[in-house]
Amino acid sequence: MNVRDSEHMIAELNAQEGYELTDNPREADLIMINTCSVREKPVHKLFSELGGFNKLKKEGAKIGVCGCTASHLGKEIIKRAPYVNFVLGARNVSKIGEVIHRDKAVEIDIDYDESQFAFKDFRTSAYKAYINISIGCDKQCTFCIVPKTRGDEISIPADLIVAEALKAAESGAKEVFLLGQNVNNYGRRFSGDHEKVNFTELLRRVSTVEGIERIRFTSPHPLHMDDEFIEEFARNPKICKSMHMPLQSGSSEILKAMKRGYSKEWFLNRAAKLRAMVPDVSISTDIIVAFPGESEEDFADTLDVMRQVRFEQIFSFKYSPRPLTEAEKMTNTVDSEIGSERLSRLQAYQDTILDEITAGYLGREFDVYFEELRSDGYVAGRTDNNIVIKVKGSEEWLGKIARVRITEVSRLVQYGEIVA
Repeated sequence: MNVRDSEHMIAELNAQEGYELTDNPREADLIMINTCSVREKPVHKLFSELGGFNKLKKEGAKIGVCGCTASHLGKEIIKRAPYVNFVLGARNVSKIGEVIHRDKAVEIDIDYDESQFAFKDFRTSAYKAYINISIGCDKQCTFCIVPKTRGDEISIPADLIVAEALKAAESGAKEVFLLGQNVNNYGRRFSGDHEKVNFTELLRRVSTVEGIERIRFTSPHPLHMDDEFIEEFARNPKICKSMHMPLQSGSSEILKAMKRGYSKEWFLNRAAKLRAMVPDVSISTDIIVAFPGESEEDFADTLDVMRQVRFEQIFSFKYSPRPLTEAEKMTNTVDSEIGSERLSRLQAYQDTILDEITAGYLGREFDVYFEELRSDGYVAGRTDNNIVIKVKGSEEWLGKIARVRITEVSRLVQYGEIVA
């Protein structure tokens, strides 16, 4: 989502002001840092990065802070780093052409509605297109700051999404990536009078766009993974067979404290239905360890879900208290050393699972969409079910789908040879 926000800002600055990208910050007239505030570490890193850019920037160059941390901290950023020229919140991306001309501008209105704003075109990749389908979040997860930085959820009208997919296809992209905080909650609220379309129907409509061969999306919420959605995912050949299902915890008690809205049993039921209907599906997840009140038994439940689902990828973190959240006020905290030890155990267990999964890839053949030229003489791409594969090759393969046989396996990337 931050990548797409950055693309929107680059597009507007190019179209309105004639800005072009540079790889050298010493040459830049404008330096912007687009931020995340989901965890604490990136927030600390922001001010270190700002100090570094302030020392090397040329005279007269402007510095801006954008994104979720901008929404959260607002004027505080300029107080702590007075050389910052503007602060632009995650819900105010369309104002970029305005704020660069107002020194010390702070635009962080989380109720601002840009769901129908027609951004200019810019993509970091010629081969896939990120498309926002909603902005904001209506969930009240007790650990999460996002509703306080991105505001209430508003869906973008379906006809605008399909039109954007059509533009992407016309420019040569074969893959679209639909983005939202909870994509399968799409259609709950629109700004103004628009046709009521749910996420499953939106997937059907995007799949009718000629030239689009692959559709990905993130992140669906386990609570809204109804049978209609899973069945469309399984049946529709254009929908890539990889699913990100944010678990957060395997304990029903902790999930209740997190206000996630589902239980361990519901999550396992949905994952089992996916595996049954799509045997080659790749399932990834997010896991937080050491959430306030987590016991060893609760943690064991998380490991049990990992054992049963066998995730192909996990993003795992030790709980980090965030301001403006309910969990920040919880007093039943877990000792930091215990949290670190649990995280190490969880990640070691996932490595064991992943080694077993990737060993099964050896000798198998997959269709790979090549989208990245590597500096080591390889081109890289992804399978339908999100396996990253590298083969010896040049830019002639970029934007093409080819059959590849895997010849060498590892946890992060697989190596192969083109067979057709």
